[in-house]
Order: sequence, then structure tokens, then C-alpha cells
Amino acid sequence: MVELSPAPSRPSGGRWRGLVPVALRWALPLLWVLWASLAWWVAPREATEAQLDRDLAAGRVVTFQRASGWVDDDAYWGSRPQPRYDTRGGMLAWSVPSGRIRYAFVESPEAQVDPGGPESTEQPEGSDARLAAVADPWQTSGAAAHRIADAAGLLAGTVTLLWLVRLVGGAPPLVGTRWYWFWIGLLPLGVGVLAWSYREMWRPPSRPPPDRGSGWRGVGWLLLAGLGIAALVSAARALLGVAVVPG
Repeated sequence: MVELSPAPSRPSGGRWRGLVPVALRWALPLLWVLWASLAWWVAPREATEAQLDRDLAAGRVVTFQRASGWVDDDAYWGSRPQPRYDTRGGMLAWSVPSGRIRYAFVESPEAQVDPGGPESTEQPEGSDARLAAVADPWQTSGAAAHRIADAAGLLAGTVTLLWLVRLVGGAPPLVGTRWYWFWIGLLPLGVGVLAWSYREMWRPPSRPPPDRGSGWRGVGWLLLAGLGIAALVSAARALLGVAVVPG
């Protein structure tokens, strides 16, 4: 009687656990590049009233909103710039068919009325009336700028979620503690997530260094590197212009 040897058992979840770091090693940088490309494309760029007139004359205004500046709540690096809605604001933000968003400082409807002139019940024929004639409200769904901005926000959220899940539930980091990388991960433009990916996944040390980063050191790097990134972006904008470095 011939005895059949049992078939070799399939490897357990170890194979999948080994594939997760490899997948994240490539996924995080690629998703970040996609996010950066889309976010750069739809980032609001300052224009002039003459540019607004040209877009209106060519019928290129898709959506618009009058505002009094921008909402300053961008604590999250992947957040989307939002105009501060104000019907009397002196700023107009509009999008064009390519998905680009522009803004310019123009007179409000109230400023276009001559206070010394005769009383009239008619609305002044200013930029708002011309915009309303060719564009939908800013909140219109389906505009290219909105779809691209939403896709950029989704990519930023995916990158952040993957990083947090790996940081909290994965193997302990080597270069610094979890708190160290948590604070660094809050750096603007996703730079901290890229730093974590490079040091912990692409070029990890063979063993934890003796001066392993602590949570307090991470806070320090967050403050210093955050100021440095802001200064570099401002310098690049001054050198290359808002068309290349919007903001």
C-alpha cells in the first residue's frame, strides 16, 4: 500500500504581511505624486480684473463666488482652500473649463452704486451681473474644478489613512517613536509622510539608533521644518511667480 504524503500547506498570512510593506513603499509616494499634481492644478491663482473680463468675453467662466478672502483653517496638509463667502466681499473667485481656479479683487456691488445719484430699483450692471449671465453658482456640482479638487482631497485622505494605519498598527518604527513620526507627519504638503516613508520603509536602519527620536523631538521638528517649508515656498513663489507656485 502506497502512502501519499500530505500536500504542503500553504503559507499562512505571513506572505501577505510581507507584501503589505512592499505595497505601501510604492503606493504612498505614487499617491502623493498624484495628489500634488491635482492640487497644484486647481490651486487658486491670483489674476486681474482684466483676466476676468477676458474669461467673461470668451465664455470661459464656469463657476464663481464672491468672497472676503480665504478661510484660514488649513491645519490638515491636504485641505482644500475655501473662499470665505460674502455677498459684499471685494474678491471674486471663478473657475474655467480646464479646471483652473482664479481669483481677483474687484469692486463689490454696493461700491458700484453712485451714492450721490438718483435712487433706482434696478440692480447695478457690474461684474456680478455679467458673471451671472454666463456662469452657474460656485456650488454647482459637476464642474471640472470641483471634480479635480475632490479627487485631490480623496487622494490626500487615502495617503493619510494608509500612513496612520501603518504607523499605529504596524511594526514599531526604528528611527523614532510613533509619537515622533505622528508629529512629523503633520508637516505641510505631506512632506512628513514622505519623510516617514523614506526613513522607515525605503532606507530603514538595521537597528534603532541610540538617539531615537522622541515625541518632543517630533514637535520641535514640526515647528522648525514647518517654518522652513513656508519660507521655501514663499521664496519660490517670489522667484518663479504664482503661475508656477500658487498660493
